[in-house]
Amino acid sequence: MRVLIVDDERNIRKTLSVCLQSMGCEVTETGSVASALEAVARAPHDVAFVDLRLGREDGMSLLPRLLAESPGLDVVMVTAYAAVDTAVEAIKLGAKDYLPKPFTPAQIERAVAAARTRREMERRVLDLEDRLADAMPEADLEPQSAAMRAATEVITRAAAHDVPVLLRGESGTGKSILARALHQMSPRRDRPFAVVNCPSLSEELLASEMFGHAKGAFTGAVRDQPGRVEAAEGGTLFLDEVGEVPQTIQAKLLRFLQDKQFERVGETRTRTADVRIVAATNRDLDEAVRAGQFREDLLFRLNVVEVTVPPLRERREEILPLARRFLAFFARAARRAVPELTKEAEAALAGYPWPGNVRELRNAIERAVILSPGQRLAPEAFPGRIAQHSGAAPVLGGDYTADAIEREHILRVLSRTKTQEEAARILGLDVSTLWRKRRKYEEG
Repeated sequence: MRVLIVDDERNIRKTLSVCLQSMGCEVTETGSVASALEAVARAPHDVAFVDLRLGREDGMSLLPRLLAESPGLDVVMVTAYAAVDTAVEAIKLGAKDYLPKPFTPAQIERAVAAARTRREMERRVLDLEDRLADAMPEADLEPQSAAMRAATEVITRAAAHDVPVLLRGESGTGKSILARALHQMSPRRDRPFAVVNCPSLSEELLASEMFGHAKGAFTGAVRDQPGRVEAAEGGTLFLDEVGEVPQTIQAKLLRFLQDKQFERVGETRTRTADVRIVAATNRDLDEAVRAGQFREDLLFRLNVVEVTVPPLRERREEILPLARRFLAFFARAARRAVPELTKEAEAALAGYPWPGNVRELRNAIERAVILSPGQRLAPEAFPGRIAQHSGAAPVLGGDYTADAIEREHILRVLSRTKTQEEAARILGLDVSTLWRKRRKYEEG
């Protein structure tokens, strides 16, 4: 825990510093308003012990300025001139505690313990918000397929080393779950895991979400707001779909990766944060670099350790084990007994190409658990596009209709291509025709 001491008396600073260091705190000592503000600008702090009188300066007037600079800071006012009215004023201005001099080590220890408790609660709330946002069973770090085992082995080895990790793979393959698993295995596991979903925000809001903003930086910025970088202090920041980050923000992200430095939107003061970056993308970033859409130096910094997460169609031996894990997960959430899959349902799940990968499987299982009250799930519990795979897939020369052959071929091409335009080009169809056929298959 980082603690700032602001007191104009050298002996008091030294005594308090020794006491705090014995509790395992990292201490910064300052004796003036200006040096205190410089200290919180250079690096984030958890707690500040501020003397009410700083020579000719006023510690009470410093309090709101410290909180404006570092909104998450816990400020404890310390004074030899204790009075009820000043204590009330300090609390109104945002102080967390008020200690009279002479203080005891036990009082300091209680103040630090209270700050640690608040930090832990904030971390838990942040972690819970992210878990609720994409509620999923935890990653299986002992998968059955060789391709996925290779990926999880790299994740496991990389977790202990404080370097950026880039997760590549199609949408829905479980990259965010692996990112969280990496964090939980790392030395940073007891600090926050924060997520920025890069494609979901405008350029201005993405910069604010990532780095924070100053009051008045843009319409609606009614107060200073720290970003996810500061919220993840000491922990891990996961950048989901980093390939969609605009080039103006790419430059800021590169600087942060290199120097751990950043500025909030609308602010010129440079800040630092100790955060590990894990990023994920479904784009071909090498192609994006060649097209001038993604910075090559940023790609080099992001993929110190690169992990390719294979699509579900390339690890079919995991489909049924994953389906059963999802069944148990969603049955527990619905407070019902875990249903079983019939042989026909297993065949349907195993035979479907899963263009939406693990996410599509998860959604299909969740739907079946919600809408099918029985304890045995037949193919009819799943959407028609999946249920139709309960029998053997049609093959050329077999006893199948031309429509069945066409359907199977189109779905397989769609499952291995990234866009409908690419699939239409391979199939020799125009995009609107392919869209109508795909919709018919999904509805059927």
